[in-house]
Amino acid sequence: MKKIILTLVVICSLLPNVLKADEGMWFLMHIQRLNQRDMQKMGLQLTAEEIYSINNSSLKDAIVQFNGGCTAEIISKDGLVLTNHHCGYDAIAELSTPESNYLRDGFWAMNRKQELKPKSLFVRFFVRMDDVTKRILGVVNNQMTEAEREKAINQEIAKIQKENDGGGKYTVSVRPFFQGNEYYYFVYEDYTDVRLVGTPTESIGKFGGDTDNWEWPRHTGDFALFRVYADKNNSPADYSTDNVPFKPKHHLPISLKGVKEGDFAMILGYPGRTNRWMPAEGIEQNVKFAYPAWVEGSKMSMDKMKVHMDKDDKIRLDYASKYASIANYWKNRQGMIDALTKFKTADLKRKTEKKFESWANRKANKEMYGSVITDINAFYGMTNEKARHDNYLQTMLRGSAFAILPSRLGRSLIQYAKGSQAERDGMKGRLVGAIEASFEGVYMPLEKDVMAGQLELYSTKAVGYPLASKVQEMVNNKTDFAKYVDNAFDLSLFTSKERLLAFLELPNVALIENDPMYQLSSNLLEHLNNKSDALKAAEEKYQKGFRNLVAGLRASKLSTIQYPDANSTLRLTYGKVRALPADKRNDAKINNYTTLEGMVKKHKAGDPEFDLSAPLIELFNKKDFGMYADKAGYMPVNFLTDNDITGGNSGSPVLNGKGELIGLAFDGNIEAMAGDVNFDKNLQRTINVDARFILFIIDKYAGAKHLIEEMTIVR
Repeated sequence: MKKIILTLVVICSLLPNVLKADEGMWFLMHIQRLNQRDMQKMGLQLTAEEIYSINNSSLKDAIVQFNGGCTAEIISKDGLVLTNHHCGYDAIAELSTPESNYLRDGFWAMNRKQELKPKSLFVRFFVRMDDVTKRILGVVNNQMTEAEREKAINQEIAKIQKENDGGGKYTVSVRPFFQGNEYYYFVYEDYTDVRLVGTPTESIGKFGGDTDNWEWPRHTGDFALFRVYADKNNSPADYSTDNVPFKPKHHLPISLKGVKEGDFAMILGYPGRTNRWMPAEGIEQNVKFAYPAWVEGSKMSMDKMKVHMDKDDKIRLDYASKYASIANYWKNRQGMIDALTKFKTADLKRKTEKKFESWANRKANKEMYGSVITDINAFYGMTNEKARHDNYLQTMLRGSAFAILPSRLGRSLIQYAKGSQAERDGMKGRLVGAIEASFEGVYMPLEKDVMAGQLELYSTKAVGYPLASKVQEMVNNKTDFAKYVDNAFDLSLFTSKERLLAFLELPNVALIENDPMYQLSSNLLEHLNNKSDALKAAEEKYQKGFRNLVAGLRASKLSTIQYPDANSTLRLTYGKVRALPADKRNDAKINNYTTLEGMVKKHKAGDPEFDLSAPLIELFNKKDFGMYADKAGYMPVNFLTDNDITGGNSGSPVLNGKGELIGLAFDGNIEAMAGDVNFDKNLQRTINVDARFILFIIDKYAGAKHLIEEMTIVR
C-alpha cells in the first residue's frame, strides 16, 4: 500500500484530468502510472506488487493466453483453466462426433482420466517484460528508408530474443508500440498438454446465437473448463499419460458475493487489436470501402456454408468453428460501420489533425512533422479502392479452403519435386501430415459452392481496382463460375487427398505448375500482395508519417491517450459495474444484470438459438439454485461493466478489488462498436458471465461438484 501512495504525485502529473478511470489498456509493469487514487476509491485493495511481480507470485501468474487468440485464467491449485465456450469452440468441435456431440450436448469429465486432449491446444504464461526502446531506436536514424529501418530493428530484435529465451525454454516476443516509437520485450512459457474438462451444452454456452451476439440484454453461459498438464517437474511437456496437473504459482479465488452498481471491476487479458491512433482517413477508408466488402464477402461464405451445415450434423460439426468465427466478425464489422458513422468518428479525428497541422508547421516542428498529414492522406486516397478490392479477395481466402491451400501447399510440393532423394525423404513425413490435415472435415460440395460464390462476388464488386488476371480472364470469357469450379475441382491434385499422396510417390513439377487450382490460388495471392512502385513509395511515406503523427500527438499533448494500442500483449483495464439505461426487454431491477428467469422467457422450443434443455428449466421452476443465488433470490446470468476491452479479451477474468473472480468477460455491446477506434465512456460496456452462474451450471446442472471442490470459493 505504501508503494501506491508514494506514486500518487507522479501519477497525477502523468495523467490528464480528462482521462476517465474506465479508459485504457495498461501494461502491468506500468501499474505505477495508473491513477491509483481513483482505483483505491473505486475499491482496489491490492498493491502493485500483488498484481505484477517478477520474483513473487502475483495475479499475472494466473492469467494465460489461450491458444493464441483468447484469454483464460487458472482457478485451482491443480491447473484448472476457465475461458469462454467460444474460445474453446474449435477444440470442443474437434473432439465431437455425431454420436458424441459435445458441442450440442455438453461434456463433463467426472475424473482426471476422462479429460480429453485435443490435437493442438496451448496456454501461454507471461513471465516478465521490459522496455528496450532506447536499445532498438539506437540502431536506426531518420536518414534510413523504412526497409533499412526494419532490417536494423529485426537484427536487434533477434539478439534480444536470444539473450532472454533461457536457452530455448522461453518464447520471447519484441513488439513495437505507439506506432514504432517504443519497444518492449515479453517473455512467455508455453504449455501444450491442455485437456478439455467440461463444457455446457451449446444451448447454454451459445444461447442467443448470432441474434444476441454483441447485444444486451444477454443470457449466455459462455464458459468452458480445461486443465493444464505438466511433467513431474511442473515443466512444459508434450502430451503423455504420465503428465500430472500443473501446479500454478497463483490461482484465482472465486467470489460468491455478487456484484452491484458501482462495484470496482478489473480485467486482465490479452486484447487483440485497437486502432485508437488511426488517422481520420484510415477510419473513413474502413467505413466506406474495407468493412462493407468484408461484411458482404463474409455473408456470402456464411450463406453458402449454412445450406450444407443445416442438412447434416457431421458437416455442421466440421464447419462449426469456421462458421462461428466468420459470423462473429461479420456482425462486428457491420457494427463498426454503424457506430463509426453514427458518431462521426472520422470528423472528430480530422479536427484533432487540423490542430496537429498547425502545431506541425511551427518552425521548430516543421522539418519532422510538416508533411505528415499530407503523406498519410495521400496514401489513403491512393488505396481506397484497393482496400475494397482486397477485402473482397480476403473474404474469399478466409471462406474457401481451396482458394489458399493450393498455393501454400503447392510451393512445398514443387520444392519436394525438385529436391534430391535425401531432401525428399526429409520432407515427406511433414508433407503427408499436412495433406492428411488439410482434408480433415472437408466437404467438397460446400467448398465448391463457397468458392464459386466468392469468385462471382469478387468479379462483380471489386472492380474499382484491377482484378487478379486469372479472374479477369474468366470475366472476359463470360465464364460460368460454378461450372469452372466444378471442372477445376475435378481436375486438380489439390482437391483430392489420394492424388496428392500419389504425387509424393511420383513427383513432377509440371503437374503442380499446370494444375488449375494451383494457378488460380497462386494468382490470387500474388495479386493481393503485389504493389506498384508508386504504391510502395506512398506506403514508405505513410509508415514514416504515421509513426511521426503518433510521436507528434504525444509531444504536443493534443492526444490524451496515455497507453499504446492493443496488440495481443497482457493488459489491465479497470472500471466498475455500470448499468445501461432501463430496457423493457430486461426483467432485472437494474439494467446491469440479467437473470435465469429472463433466459427462460427467451426459450423457444426447437429454435437452434433459443432452445433450452428441460433440466435447466426444471431447476429454474424449482428455484433450485443452491448457494449460487443472489441474496435477493434470483439466479444471475450476465452483468455489465464499463471496462475497456476488445477481441482477445474473450475469456478474461473480471476481478473485484481483492483479486477474486466475479465474472468472465465474453462480449461487448454493439452500440459501442466504435470503441476500438474511439473509446466512449458513456456507451462502452463489457458483457460478463456471472461467476455464480458458472458455478451453478457446473454444480447443479452438470453434477460436477468435484470441480467446485477443487476451487477456492469465497462466500
